[in-house]
Amino acid sequence: MKKSAVAIAVFSTLLGLALPARAEIAAPQDQAYAGTLSLKVDATDLSHRIFQVHEDIPVTPGPLTLLYPQWIPGHHSPTGPIDKIAGLSISAKGKTIPWERDQGNVYAFNLQVPAGVTSISLDFKFLSPQNPEQGRVVMTPEMLNLQWNTVALYPAGHYSRRIQVAPSVTLPNGWQFATALEKTGQHGNTVSFKAIDFENLVDSPMFAGRYYKRLDLAPGAETPVHLNVFADKAKSLELSEESLTIHRNLVQQMYKVYGAHHYDHYDFLLALTDKLGGIGLEHHRSSENSAKPNYFTEWDKSWLGRDLLAHEFNHSWNGKYRRPAGVWTPSYNEVKRDHGLWVYEGQTQYWGNVIAARSGLWSQEQTMDMMARLAATYDKGRPGMQWRNILDTTNDPTIAQRTPLAYRNYQMSEDYYSGGELIWLAVDAKLRELSANKLSLDDFAKAFFGVNPGAWDVNTYEFEDVVASLNGVQQYDWSEFLNARLKGHVNLSSSLADQGWQLVYNEQITEAVKAAEKRYESIDFVYSLGFMVGKDGTLKDVLWDSPAFNAGLAPSMTIVAINGEQLDMDGHALKDAVIAAKDNKAPIELLVKDFNQYRTLKLDYHGGLKYPHLERIDSKPDYLTQLLTPR
Repeated sequence: MKKSAVAIAVFSTLLGLALPARAEIAAPQDQAYAGTLSLKVDATDLSHRIFQVHEDIPVTPGPLTLLYPQWIPGHHSPTGPIDKIAGLSISAKGKTIPWERDQGNVYAFNLQVPAGVTSISLDFKFLSPQNPEQGRVVMTPEMLNLQWNTVALYPAGHYSRRIQVAPSVTLPNGWQFATALEKTGQHGNTVSFKAIDFENLVDSPMFAGRYYKRLDLAPGAETPVHLNVFADKAKSLELSEESLTIHRNLVQQMYKVYGAHHYDHYDFLLALTDKLGGIGLEHHRSSENSAKPNYFTEWDKSWLGRDLLAHEFNHSWNGKYRRPAGVWTPSYNEVKRDHGLWVYEGQTQYWGNVIAARSGLWSQEQTMDMMARLAATYDKGRPGMQWRNILDTTNDPTIAQRTPLAYRNYQMSEDYYSGGELIWLAVDAKLRELSANKLSLDDFAKAFFGVNPGAWDVNTYEFEDVVASLNGVQQYDWSEFLNARLKGHVNLSSSLADQGWQLVYNEQITEAVKAAEKRYESIDFVYSLGFMVGKDGTLKDVLWDSPAFNAGLAPSMTIVAINGEQLDMDGHALKDAVIAAKDNKAPIELLVKDFNQYRTLKLDYHGGLKYPHLERIDSKPDYLTQLLTPR
């Protein structure tokens, strides 16, 4: 026989364990929280990869709800790692205070603050992932990434920017750190920081590690900008004067676009690692970035991902200062509306690539190769555009939360990044066309994002504000122009033709494709047979309605042999088979393993190898070259 709720409550009261009554979680109010929270993090347990947390929170007697951040900025989704929290204990005056997780919200903890209590203490652990299957690895023997949202609970009922927190962290012996926070003192390995509101605390993560170098990217400037580099090994910190100059160019080229900045100082946090989980995450006065250990030491080989720093730096203007109204919320536990991500991320993707070219992070040839791959994606590589549009993909951070998809090219996922970039390439070309090449997206960027120099609060906007600012640069029906591309089922690759370059396919592999194949340990047959294949024969992606798809291939299969010969590890046999099929009518035969079954599938394809390239359209102005030229 089950005990009644009343009986349980009475029994609990007799034991002195009175639990809070079920109540609605207080909505955030724009009023200051009384007192300052103290947040202490011990990050020394490298062996277990555990962050030990202690919080002291000023309170008043009565019901209280504590929240663990759920909607994480930059993730655009409810991905706060609540599953990693363990050992939560709440006390006051040496006595334990019972808590109960909210029945309708697993990120909320309800408790009753006893009479006479003015401060409560929290102790808990953040059990960070041991391997990538459990989530992003944030602690290794050489470095760590402390994100304050993972190690803090905060009181409900207040805007997060109205809650003051005094943070401190204890680091392993001999480790150095970098963060946008202002250091106030250090005692041994414990570093204390100036109190800051919770919103900007979460926006100020830390990298720390054994091997560290700090580079000045704006020598002599009134507003400092530094590149803080952490590495698995000391040798990865060695860099040439050329690469340092290029990173300084990055700062100056961004300033020339916007004419103002929105921080009192800026710190790039860069991890050169094979161990720490990969990241690219924007913040107002810093950014979290990672790259391979050869980022500096093999400069000519590491170019593919070098647009990352330009992308995340751009977010200080676009995404952090100017922010879609639906993306900003008063607390980290309010639902975000992501429809503005085609500006927030799409235009940032645009500027990330453009500034990579203007600064020298990418060569002009590398940039053109990347633009060709981008155009091909929306010419042939996104059959999902037949049923979805770019605006709908702004829902994907919540729908898929970046989990692997069976047919990404058909399902689509977060295409507001690259599809958004093509939309903004079209806007740039139209501005140039309408103004006889006197105006460009640079002018919009300065007008929309380059306002209020030095401010680093949040300045929100709606779709109508974007349209109005475009009309302030050049009158046109921008609402129709944008909506046709955002909500339509159109071939976005035409943006490159608007820029004076046409997309073509031929058998000559580009450096961009080679670099992508090396990074992802795969071979690219997307625009010929219709798939990417790992060097072990595993099909990584199969293009919807492609020759491979129509022959019966699926991403779950493994290719074992081609035309009766065992698959080689470099893909030459398959490439040779594609080339040979051009001159005969015989299909390409693939022996595949599907679970525990083997079968032969025939691909009736005779079009040869196909890789995307850009070629000049002589009858049109060459806007693209002008766009990529340094300012």
